[in-house]
Amino acid sequence: MYKKLWLCGALLCTGLTYSQATNEEIESLDEVVLIDSKTEIKRENSGKVVTRITAQEIERSSGQSIPEVINRVSGIEINGTRSNDGQNLGYYVRGGRNRQVVIMVDGVQVNDASSIANDFDLRLLPLDQVAGIEIIKGASSTLYGSGAATAVINITTKEPVNKVIGLQLQSTLGTNNSQQNKDLSIARFDNAVAVSGRASGFDYQVNFSNRFSEKMSAVKSDSTIGDEEFEEDPFNKYNLYSRIGYRINERLKFHFYGNYDNFNSSFDDAFMYQDAENNLESYQFRTGSHWEANYTNGSFIFSDSYTVLNREVTSAYPVKYDSKVYAFDAHNKYIFNQIFHTVIGVNGILSEFNSFGIPFGETDFVQTTNAEEANFDIIDPYVNVVYLSSWGLNVNTGARLNIHSEYGSHLVYNINPSYTHSLSEGYLKALASYGTAYITPSLYQLYDPIYGNPELKPESSGTLELGMELDWKDFRLSGVYFERKTENFVDFVTIDPENFIFQYRNIGETFKARGVEVEVRAEILPDLDLTGNYTYTKAAERFALRIPTHKVNAVLGYQITDDIFSSLTYQFNDERTDTFFNSESFQNERVLLNGYGILNYFLSYRVNENIRMFAGIDNITNESYEEIYRFTTRGRNGRIGLALNF
Repeated sequence: MYKKLWLCGALLCTGLTYSQATNEEIESLDEVVLIDSKTEIKRENSGKVVTRITAQEIERSSGQSIPEVINRVSGIEINGTRSNDGQNLGYYVRGGRNRQVVIMVDGVQVNDASSIANDFDLRLLPLDQVAGIEIIKGASSTLYGSGAATAVINITTKEPVNKVIGLQLQSTLGTNNSQQNKDLSIARFDNAVAVSGRASGFDYQVNFSNRFSEKMSAVKSDSTIGDEEFEEDPFNKYNLYSRIGYRINERLKFHFYGNYDNFNSSFDDAFMYQDAENNLESYQFRTGSHWEANYTNGSFIFSDSYTVLNREVTSAYPVKYDSKVYAFDAHNKYIFNQIFHTVIGVNGILSEFNSFGIPFGETDFVQTTNAEEANFDIIDPYVNVVYLSSWGLNVNTGARLNIHSEYGSHLVYNINPSYTHSLSEGYLKALASYGTAYITPSLYQLYDPIYGNPELKPESSGTLELGMELDWKDFRLSGVYFERKTENFVDFVTIDPENFIFQYRNIGETFKARGVEVEVRAEILPDLDLTGNYTYTKAAERFALRIPTHKVNAVLGYQITDDIFSSLTYQFNDERTDTFFNSESFQNERVLLNGYGILNYFLSYRVNENIRMFAGIDNITNESYEEIYRFTTRGRNGRIGLALNF
């Protein structure tokens, strides 16, 4: 393990960072960030280290998934991205959990009111519909509401093309093997088609995509006890997105959208680690609108979405869930004398869910949770102000009043000063921030008939950050120290292991997580970029499951010609602990998962302005590892693809 860690450190010292940047992207003095203040300010004036995943980075990840792309960001471990496509995902940001991350699509928060953590399932969204991703880490509840304790991930979808009609098609074929399976047959398919355009102020867009994979089992067989190879657990996903908009004039525009996302996944018995014919079907229908009015020195923006999400689990204990969520955000941005950037807004989320199960000995579903009881509303007014001085001092501060139908009112706030010293060809920035976050229990944790607990209290936390960023010529180096304290954390607690009685409870003690994130980017030669990041995370033992203490991402990107690009990507994850339920002792026991390193290669060739071909090999060395105890992970696999743009 130490040899691998030393290798990763050596790579970082040579200048490796996360982004696969081009010459144009290296020019960061004009880079604009939005997510940390909801106003457009230059990166050098931002008090945060913001991660932007560009359209070019997404293009160079063709054939992968959104979680795979985000998993390369410092401070983030999305557990399950390297396993069977149907594997549940764990969002472990800075030692946190799923419920402490807010996911947004085009500026509107998305979630599943029937899920345990009220979190949104990134498996539902396809990468081919994404134009860019912006990520901010740390407490951000002031601007983004309940749940934004460790990170906010804002996914921006593609805009219609600037011509009357445009057509984009992309197809990827690949293998889908574990380390033990050397089958070269095609077992992973990704296909997408999009039609869009603009004319006479109107714009329109229709996207369809599908992903199918097979050949892998969710749980791997244990050869030490003579298990036969388990049956494969296929995954199938469909996505349909449509949009129509109108620009009334240069100051006023709006659009309406609707999307349908569905996936069907087989899975095994994770309790006894046995092969099983279980199945999960999840689908969502989401519709909404976006309105934008611009005026001198300001703008007013209103966005909303209405989501209906259903999940059905077929197993020895079949269940059904359905939830409805209406979310909106309305805010006004105004700039005073180019010095004060202000945002005043209100955010709302209205949620409800039903659940159904089949009682023991019966065959028909009966309702176990009713939306008449399992619902709550959150309405949050908020204000944020950014001060940009002429001599280098910048201050980002704000407050939000969380008004919850069940828990009353609670104030959260943030203060984020920074100081920027201009250099001849760049800047040196020092930053600090302190923010609070407030997370109420999910509807599932409150009202589930078996595990729910209506006496739960909200979770609260505070996060301190200290950091530096140097941007000089073709080199950028940033480092951030973070420390978070969490109180009233909601956890799944064993009440009576022999009778299998469990419940969600508040944990009385204060939990701490701290760490360091380092990002470096350098253009070594005009066509050769070295990029990478390093993350150190030290979380409380109760939180630290499946979270590596040390994690490194490194990318070597080479623009061979104007039309040919290649990259070599390496990711190292340190040893991690996991737990499993011992059916003999009726206790949760800990197990140590070995560290591992994965090396990938990607090649892209642009034939002309309409045709692009690409190929990749993942896990070149066929490294054997586990993300989750006794669950299958992907070994060496290849993919090839074709993208057409007319």
